[in-house]
Amino acid sequence: MNMQLEYPSQFPILTTGRLILRKLELNDAAEIMKLRSDERVNQYLDRPKSINIDEAIEFINKITNNIKNEESYYWVICLRNDYKLAGTMCLWNIDKDNSRIEVGYELLPDFQGKGLAHEALSKIIDYGFDVLQFKTMVAYPHRDNERSINLLVKNNFRRDTALEDEFYKNEPGAKEVIFSLQSP
Repeated sequence: MNMQLEYPSQFPILTTGRLILRKLELNDAAEIMKLRSDERVNQYLDRPKSINIDEAIEFINKITNNIKNEESYYWVICLRNDYKLAGTMCLWNIDKDNSRIEVGYELLPDFQGKGLAHEALSKIIDYGFDVLQFKTMVAYPHRDNERSINLLVKNNFRRDTALEDEFYKNEPGAKEVIFSLQSP
């Protein structure tokens, strides 16, 4: 299947009962630096720690270009009454041939454990399936990240050992597990 992904002419702002999911902006640089440098957030992520504002700005520019080049969607999660970044959620690693897209997410520690990620993920799932028309959504949490795995299970994702076998056949000690969700 050769899927034609339609990007909206303007970046889609999504809302839930408590949240606004909006476009990343340069004004978010301080919070992006905080998010990408926090040890608790990065505990299960295999990425270099962001250590200064210039790296945060560079990251924002990279994300902006990825969106412009139709390679990903990346939302800032913020409370309806506060425009400040609480976390992020993205759809990326677009695989049009298999109608599959990956979801990723992270929240600042002050916003964890409040159900915000569940609320945002529910909206992103709807967007990925209903608007973008993907058939499968996948996530790659670290095998020890129980909170992330629980979030996925709560949103009806299931561990996908067949996909793990395919992706990790040459990496028997992979740290990530794969969860997938099929379009209804």
